[in-house]
Amino acid sequence: MADYQSARAASRPAELSRDAGLQAHMTKVYGLMAVAMIITGLVAYAVGTSPTMLAAIFNTPLKWVVMFAPLGVVFLFGAKINSMKYETAQLVFWVFAGLVGLSISYIFAVYTGVSIAQTFFTTAVAFASLSLYGYTTKRDLSGMGSFLFMGLIGLLVASILNIFIQSSAMHFAISVIGVLIFAGLTAYDTQNIKTTYLQLRTAYGEEAAAKAGIMGALSLYLNFLNMFMFLLSFMGNRE
Repeated sequence: MADYQSARAASRPAELSRDAGLQAHMTKVYGLMAVAMIITGLVAYAVGTSPTMLAAIFNTPLKWVVMFAPLGVVFLFGAKINSMKYETAQLVFWVFAGLVGLSISYIFAVYTGVSIAQTFFTTAVAFASLSLYGYTTKRDLSGMGSFLFMGLIGLLVASILNIFIQSSAMHFAISVIGVLIFAGLTAYDTQNIKTTYLQLRTAYGEEAAAKAGIMGALSLYLNFLNMFMFLLSFMGNRE
C-alpha cells in the first residue's frame, strides 16, 4: 500500500507538468491564431475600404498573384517548416496572414460592415464551441479526418465546377456543406494539436512541439477563415 501511494505521489508532478505544458502550448496556439486573424483583418480593412487600392489589385493581373500567393506560402510552409527556426516560421505565418488579408479585402466592397461584423461574431462563437469540444472530449476524433478530407476534396471540385456553371443553388449548397466540413475540422484539428504536442514533446522535445504548434495555429486559422467566408456568402448583406 505504501509503495502504491509513493508511486502515485511520484507520478503527480509529471502529470501536473504535462498538463501545465499542454495548457501553455494551447494558449500559445490560440494566441498565434488570434494575431494572424488581427493581421488579416487589418490588411483586409485597409485595402477593402480604399477604392484606389482595390482597383489596383482586382482590376489588374495582380489579382491572380494576390489570390494564389497564400496557397504558395502554405505549400512552402509545410515543406520547409522542419528546417526553419521557430522565429522564422512565425514570421512566415504573419506574412501569410497578411497575404490572405489582401486576397479577401474585396468583402468590404461587396458586403455591409454590419453584416461582416455579425458574421464574424457568429463564426467566433461557433469556432470557440467546436474547439472547446475538440479539446475536452474523450471521444477519439481521428476517424473523422479521412472523411472530412474527402469532403474537402469534393467541396473544392464542386467550387471549381460552379465557376463555370454559376448556379446559385449549387453555390448555396457549397456554402452550407463548407460550413459543416470546417466545423468538423475545427474539433478534429484541436484534438490533433493536443495529441501531437504530447507525442512530439516526449519524443523530440519542446522545439519540435513549438513548430507543430505553429502548424496547428495555421490549421485553426484556416478553419475559422473558411467558416467565416462560407457563412458570409449566404448571411452577408450586399452593398
